[in-house]
Amino acid sequence: MPVAAFIDRRAALARVGGVVLVLGAGPVSADDSFPSRPIRIVPFGTAGGPIDSIARVYGEALKQRWNQPIVVDAKPGASGIVATDFVAKAPPDGYTLLLTLSLTHTTVPLLQQKVPYDPVRDFLPLTKIATGGPMFVVPASAPPNNLTDFVAWAKGKGRVTYGTWGNGSAAHLFGELFKRQTGAPLEHVPYKGEAAAHLDMFGGVLDTAWANPATARTHLQTGKIKVLGIIGSRRVGTIPSVPTFTEQGFDGFGLDSWMGFFAPARTPAAVSDKLVTALREITQSAEVRSKLLDMGFEPLGGTPEAFAAGLKTEYPVWAGLVKAAGVMPE
Repeated sequence: MPVAAFIDRRAALARVGGVVLVLGAGPVSADDSFPSRPIRIVPFGTAGGPIDSIARVYGEALKQRWNQPIVVDAKPGASGIVATDFVAKAPPDGYTLLLTLSLTHTTVPLLQQKVPYDPVRDFLPLTKIATGGPMFVVPASAPPNNLTDFVAWAKGKGRVTYGTWGNGSAAHLFGELFKRQTGAPLEHVPYKGEAAAHLDMFGGVLDTAWANPATARTHLQTGKIKVLGIIGSRRVGTIPSVPTFTEQGFDGFGLDSWMGFFAPARTPAAVSDKLVTALREITQSAEVRSKLLDMGFEPLGGTPEAFAAGLKTEYPVWAGLVKAAGVMPE
């Protein structure tokens, strides 16, 4: 892709406005019987991973609410492009939903020469359900105990590999920003999911990796890892001992990430309203809040209006971070 075209596309994403984020755009008529058949939730990530697990929590709650089967259909690969494209091309009838992360939904189109969907025009934001930034981890046997220790250790080794869940992922982006800021000799190794990266880290194939809060918490409890830092403006309540990158003196890592549900664009307003009401009430229930917190996420359950407004302001921020990290489209 010519550089000018890439810049124009990034600028277009940064100018996201009300026209492309009109909530409930599309046909105003809808079947009052919705839902009358199974609903498919497509989570970003691998089956059995943290996002897949959360999708199943919501699937069970929706099943009980509507007495309809809920199919959780994880579609890993290509930093979330496979899952996102599947939902973008699904019929806009409310029966196919995307559960994804902000860093995947907003940065991948900025980091790839071409994706087969538009992250704004092709989706209807429903609700943000939680926040929880990625964490930078090392094996428990590794010498570093914080990020400053890590930088010194990495420079001493001369080459340190770090695993992520794919090219263009949030972990890749922040890894490259960390490398540029510190001069640490970091080498990116992409995987289809974080589980495979962690297995290689435990087996000595990788030096370090990134992890979602739920995975990091599990490995921390079993004594397999040290968590050196977390992305975002605040610590995670379930792992309060882990400081943020910002607290440790590193700039540009304070962006909060979120997890949220989308429907295909042009989903009828009557259908999206039902989905939003159900998803928000489920998020705010004591049982689901407890499960989200237990997995290392902070519950939200925001409105679609707030979701759309956040997207409008986030794209230019992420575009600036892509530039700061020095990651060009592949």
